[in-house]
Amino acid sequence: MVPAKIEIARNVAGVVGNIAALSLYLSPAQVFIRICKKRAVEQFSPTPYLVMLMNQMVWTLFAMPWVHPNSTLVLSISATGGIIALFFVILFLIYSDRKKRLKVGLVVLLELILVVVLTLVVFTLLHSTRRRSLAVGIIGNVTTIMLYASPFSVMKRVISTKSVEYMPFSLSLASFACGFAWTCYGLLPFDPFICFSNGSGTLLGLGQLILYAIYYKSTKRQMEARQTVEGESGAVLGGGQQRTSP
Repeated sequence: MVPAKIEIARNVAGVVGNIAALSLYLSPAQVFIRICKKRAVEQFSPTPYLVMLMNQMVWTLFAMPWVHPNSTLVLSISATGGIIALFFVILFLIYSDRKKRLKVGLVVLLELILVVVLTLVVFTLLHSTRRRSLAVGIIGNVTTIMLYASPFSVMKRVISTKSVEYMPFSLSLASFACGFAWTCYGLLPFDPFICFSNGSGTLLGLGQLILYAIYYKSTKRQMEARQTVEGESGAVLGGGQQRTSP
């Protein structure tokens, strides 16, 4: 039996986690507004959204009362995140060329097959919530760490360019807040399946914030220098046009 104060703290952490996760899931909205306006996916990769879709489907299964009881807050945000990810993937399917559309469609089909197989295994071969939680929780941890680790390429670029221009602060903050809130939720009381993956996400999010603090000033200097060069180039071109005009 969980003490009332711990239960209240757990619910508060879960609500905060839901809000942070929702902001994290909706963060690519500007990308998809651009895709819709241009009616093309350009060079954007569908991989993060395919990983997100798989991750949310697994956690939705995990949070069902027949698998991991008393996980209503996990179920609500996982189902919502799954709908958002599916919407993003559908936009990719609509605005991709035929070759990319086929690849994305095959990956989605494979993910659906894997989740269906996992569901059948869980409900036919595993006959206790403890075993079901263990099986689905391990897979959920793997997909969550993959989701949190997706900005690694951006972090590498930040270090090499000494610029955080292409690593939005809001996204880094949402990633850290999401991981931290769900880690707290997983500690009240201790739930290794939720705690481990989100603890890893907290560290990765913190790493992004540290990089932002380190390279924020150098980013401003680079952007100011670029604006100065662009301004001087515009002035030279303008002067040249005036001299050559009759």
